[in-house]
Amino acid sequence: MASNPVVEIDLQGKLTKLASGKVRDLFTIDDRTLLFVASDRISAYDVIMKNGIPEKGALLTAMSVYWFQYLQTQIPTLQTHFLDSSLPPSLESSLPTSQVDSLRSRSMQVRRLRIFPLESIVRGYITGSAWSEYKKSGTVNGIPLPAGLIEGQKLATPLWTPSTKAEVGDKDENISVAKARELVGEEYAREIERRSLQIYWVAAKRAEEVGIILADTKFEFGVDPEKEGEVVLVDEVLTPDSSRFWPKETWEVNLGKQQPSFDKQYLRDWLTEQGLKGKENVVIPEDVVRKTASKYQEAYEKITREKWNSART
Repeated sequence: MASNPVVEIDLQGKLTKLASGKVRDLFTIDDRTLLFVASDRISAYDVIMKNGIPEKGALLTAMSVYWFQYLQTQIPTLQTHFLDSSLPPSLESSLPTSQVDSLRSRSMQVRRLRIFPLESIVRGYITGSAWSEYKKSGTVNGIPLPAGLIEGQKLATPLWTPSTKAEVGDKDENISVAKARELVGEEYAREIERRSLQIYWVAAKRAEEVGIILADTKFEFGVDPEKEGEVVLVDEVLTPDSSRFWPKETWEVNLGKQQPSFDKQYLRDWLTEQGLKGKENVVIPEDVVRKTASKYQEAYEKITREKWNSART
């Protein structure tokens, strides 16, 4: 594993930076195309940590590419923003070879779209903020659920539980379906909900085949201004950053308590234990970095059935 995580993406002015998120930086290639570059930054509880997780950006990119391609084999009508994982020739020829190699493994060329201001979350199991709300009010995003559920329990049917899409440094806010329809329009909201649930079913089935429970996951969608009405899957998809992956073999044993996971829950737990939840400028200790990295790698290898070291060269 590389010893120095890449937390800043510097293209030396070769492309114009459009935006910078918690993990990804977006650069303009042309009027129709963007370059998504995933750094090794990691956030938890909506706060970016001071140091990163080595190779995380490359792993997330490889995993997203896998899912974009897999989903389109299972849902032929699904539109995504992914074009390819090559770099523009202008970068290939003008940057140092070592930087090009690093960029190549963590970059995607994608369609330039209008992005909906909505996090599209699907929950198949009750945990996280959904569990916190349920304990207080018996609801999730205002949706009444049966009494007597326990933490980690499988829901009778997956729920679409949207949230706002906050700016970096702000916190996402869970909202009702009605509020989501106000934000993006009823027709778009219904299509985003339909697509999100459809993708979740396909992905959950695939994950279960390799011994993983997809507890919940977050999608984002956009629309092509020239093709109004066509909702397009964007951003990362079904990665340990955007999903909760649990080992299927131990799920039932751990009902009623925190499930072990193949995502950044290990980091969240450490922050909570240290009283650092929501704090700025946190430096993750080396042992937590290694453990978090191993969880991400395990998720990648289980789902893609490829060894990580040989997957990206």
